[in-house]
Amino acid sequence: MLFNIGDLVTRTSHNNDTIFKIIDIKNNIAILKGVNIRLIADSDINDLNPVKKDEADITKDDRTLINNMEEFINLNRDEYFYLPGKILHIDADKDYLERCMNFYKEMNVLSYGVVEKESDVSSKVINYLEKISPDILVITGHDAFYNKTDDYNDNSNYKNSTNFINAVKAARGYEKDHGKLIIIAGACQSNYEELIKAGSNFASSPKRINIHALDPAIIATSVSLSSKSKDIDLLKILEKTKYGTDGVGGIITSGTMYIGYPR
Repeated sequence: MLFNIGDLVTRTSHNNDTIFKIIDIKNNIAILKGVNIRLIADSDINDLNPVKKDEADITKDDRTLINNMEEFINLNRDEYFYLPGKILHIDADKDYLERCMNFYKEMNVLSYGVVEKESDVSSKVINYLEKISPDILVITGHDAFYNKTDDYNDNSNYKNSTNFINAVKAARGYEKDHGKLIIIAGACQSNYEELIKAGSNFASSPKRINIHALDPAIIATSVSLSSKSKDIDLLKILEKTKYGTDGVGGIITSGTMYIGYPR
């Protein structure tokens, strides 16, 4: 079957479990990007199956995740006013960043988005922090666990975990207090433990699974819209992500939103 760049497909060898978009084709090998999953993969053309556009409706998928944020959407706006935490989102993938920015807009939180390659973030993150002064920093893009030696602790087994770790260390060197700068880092199958050790408040992926394109934004928004006067409900926030605590974990911290009265 003839495939073209932009086509939606699944892989027979992986039980057609994930929908991808073809972003390049070289010598009968297709380069694939997950429609909803933060994953870049490659596949022989002969392993691909076509998918109808309506089967990959990202609007429906995103709306479901937004509806899960109902408690944050339905704040008491009759008498109180709210000042949510400011978010700086650095993403290596322009398409995923755009979806996350739309999510922030839908949730009425102030956010700034920047596209940077995973390898470039560590050298540039301090400049962005100085310029924007966010309460919450998201560092994400693409990652993968290669499973070469079955050693989850060896960063050489990961596509971009070392880049994420270096970026987190740079940001944490700028602001050491986990309460003054909330850091959310990682992508699909990232080295969760090392990201937490590096200084992340939240990171992926405890079970080395793929995460949803919006998972980092869901965590950032939940913290942004949680009261600064009390600790977040950690498990409740993690369960708002697509794959729960298998995909993202973190530490208990305070929210970043000021609540005022009267409106």
